[in-house]
Amino acid sequence: MAKRTTKKKTTKKTTRKRVVEDSGPAIRLYDEPIGMGKVLGQHRAMEILGQSMQSQRVHHAWIFHGPKGVGKFTAAVAWAATILDPSSAPNLNGDIEPDPESQVQGLLRAGTHPDLHVIKKELAKYHEEKKVRDAKLQTIPKAVVEEHLIVPATLAPTIKSDSIAGKVFIIDEAELLDRSPNKAPVQNAILKTLEEPAPGTVIILVTSSEDRLLPTIRSRCQRVSFTPLDDDAMREWMRTQSLDLPPEEHHWLMQYASGSPGRLLAAIEAGLYQWHIRIEPMCRDADRGVHPISLGSTMGELVDEWAGKWVKIGDKLGENRSKEAANRMSAEQMFALIAQRARKGLHDPSTAHRSLHTIDCVTRAKTELDTNVQVKFVMEHLAAGLSEKLN
Repeated sequence: MAKRTTKKKTTKKTTRKRVVEDSGPAIRLYDEPIGMGKVLGQHRAMEILGQSMQSQRVHHAWIFHGPKGVGKFTAAVAWAATILDPSSAPNLNGDIEPDPESQVQGLLRAGTHPDLHVIKKELAKYHEEKKVRDAKLQTIPKAVVEEHLIVPATLAPTIKSDSIAGKVFIIDEAELLDRSPNKAPVQNAILKTLEEPAPGTVIILVTSSEDRLLPTIRSRCQRVSFTPLDDDAMREWMRTQSLDLPPEEHHWLMQYASGSPGRLLAAIEAGLYQWHIRIEPMCRDADRGVHPISLGSTMGELVDEWAGKWVKIGDKLGENRSKEAANRMSAEQMFALIAQRARKGLHDPSTAHRSLHTIDCVTRAKTELDTNVQVKFVMEHLAAGLSEKLN
């Protein structure tokens, strides 16, 4: 359990944004924390975390799990900002929150708090070993986990205080912790740390694929479920964004996002609405059992174009992005686009059979991709399946 540590007053000071630096560009580890009360659409999750704080004995290992883009990482940083701050106390509503003017909040806003550790796969680029720096960013390597979690988790907090937690570690995309059977699995390497961290330490694994974490990992952690935002929460979130979108695109994106702000932003970045416009006429032909000859090649071209741009952007940022990972990410976006289109027809008896068939085709395409079939062939096979005549 994380317990309070001895209080020591400190004075305010001006700090700069905390980043990881070397001779190349810098990366930001986390944005400014928002208050826990500002995490939209996750009332139950926030309630669980609030109850844990009320006890003053926060469990030391957690899994925040749920769909991509629904606020898991944002909530993890917000909670860390609360339990690391000795000024955190119940407000008029009984919810625990920190003094926004405290020194700890200043450090967190600047990104320079020495006891908040965020672990991401991108940290590999800043490792002292060249082979780690040069590796393609597909997993979170053991070297990064050792440097940023296993070793520092054994040390005492830098800032001494009577906060609920002395140190917080957040592993983003924890499903990327390597569990390859031909290597020393990273997930096994952190078991002891999860089981017996230094007093006052809290570790949060953020994941959208909890099933990819070992059972021994899951058994050591408290689990908090995050769900898609409802329509009201999504509309409230949209009001906070500076998005100038045509009404048609806005409506389509809201449907595609399915309650995930992160999914909506990713769709805008990837240009998925433009993908939708380009392939929709061919998909309508496929719905009628008419094979559109250019559907597979068009999907393949869109996927390859996006993947190439993503890798080039990484090169400009000094990131060693994997073309294989880029192809997978881009293909998964195409799968999501086709599946989302099919789900809209599930509630209509006249289209439900075709919709289920389409979802089955997407599932088969994912399996092909997992067995390293080339993306262009995966898309051709998917197009052929979509246009099959059904009884």
